[in-house]
Amino acid sequence: MLSLYVSQKKIQPRSVFGLFTKWRWALVWVTQIVFYGLPWLQWNARQAVLFDLESRRFFLFGLVLYPQDFIYLTGLLVISALALFLFTAVAGRLWCGYACPQTVYTEIFLWIEKRVEGERSARLRLDEAPMSVAKVGKRGLKHLLWLIFSLWTGFTFVGYFTPIRELGSLTLMASLGPWQTFWVFFYGLATYGNAGFLREQVCKYMCPYARFQSAMFDPDTMIVTYDEARGEPRGARSKKADPKALGLGSCVDCTLCVQVCPTGIDIRKGLQYECIGCGACIDVCDEVMDKVGYPRGLIRYSTQNGVAQGWSRQAMIRRAFRPRVLVYTAALGAITAALLVSLYLRTPLKVDVIRDRGALARMVEQGRIENVFRLQVMNATEHPQRYFLDVDGLPDIVIASDRWVDVLPTEVRSVAVRVQIPPDAAEPGSHPIRFLVRSSEKPTDAVAEKAVFLVPR
Repeated sequence: MLSLYVSQKKIQPRSVFGLFTKWRWALVWVTQIVFYGLPWLQWNARQAVLFDLESRRFFLFGLVLYPQDFIYLTGLLVISALALFLFTAVAGRLWCGYACPQTVYTEIFLWIEKRVEGERSARLRLDEAPMSVAKVGKRGLKHLLWLIFSLWTGFTFVGYFTPIRELGSLTLMASLGPWQTFWVFFYGLATYGNAGFLREQVCKYMCPYARFQSAMFDPDTMIVTYDEARGEPRGARSKKADPKALGLGSCVDCTLCVQVCPTGIDIRKGLQYECIGCGACIDVCDEVMDKVGYPRGLIRYSTQNGVAQGWSRQAMIRRAFRPRVLVYTAALGAITAALLVSLYLRTPLKVDVIRDRGALARMVEQGRIENVFRLQVMNATEHPQRYFLDVDGLPDIVIASDRWVDVLPTEVRSVAVRVQIPPDAAEPGSHPIRFLVRSSEKPTDAVAEKAVFLVPR
């Protein structure tokens, strides 16, 4: 019987130090300071970033958005996709190797594991050791720290949708609601499982990006490459030996590049979809080259054309400005500019007109014809606003009810509006009219909404 499944051997990455490791940890610090700190930041006496699903309001510092502003979310997703395409075409999977949440949290969980269980050799011995009090104690402490960190992550994530200070008070009083409790544990356990157990399995089998990245790569994409012409044939030798006399290349076959790889691949076999471009193998290989007295760069960030043709870094940078990159850049710049201009010109006032179904049209005093409408006025600012209502579209059309509406900050207020015309102002039937709503403090904040006035036969 041929089995289609192979048991997965646990990967225990070796610690590595170097330039790209420093960059990776710098991104860990930056992303986590932003993620864990942003919900606690206050702005105008409320949470600076809050996606309040219950009240259908989304606060981004000084910006207040509503479900009607979904177009901005669409624009943001398009910009993110184009940015991903652009960065991938230029420099490969830099997002995966340095800023992807899976990579970031795996690094944090590995750091905790190293502090508790020791370095790679100690962890391998612990894996092989029989069950004992010491082993249970170390594993228990590690998982306890993982769980605490994971639940704090879930708590912080939910804090973007429920005011985090209120969420913290409810947590301390053990009064969390059922949905809040569910999502805190859901995201906490998802972090615990993905970063603590699945790790590279997420990148290799669950993440779709690894599968379609090849469609965005070309021979001029900057990737982690092994210089086969310089490194082969590989083999062990003493530091004082002349590799040319032995017929060997620069690779001493120490396999450290495999031991530090978080996905467990051998970069010397060429580009593989499992490679996340983290640069760990570059750091450890440069360290080995320094020890044996060979030039650095046996494994480096380069392009396939650059390695094959021996291009300098300047030549590869010039080649980065190729047609597909320029198209991505132009599209990304145009959409980003359009989104920013749209946000800048956005009117913080929205109006919806709903006809009163109970009385479509009626005769009132002096034979005037009246229609009743309901206006939903949305104040998208964080200050109280007073709006003036007007109407046009028919001769001598007027608003017979109160023409001033006071709306509290970020409030949606519904008001009944009675619109009248003289008895002979229009023929029987439906006639288009227009409601005009403008702010008393800032007249440029004005909205016009169409409606239909009915004249009975």
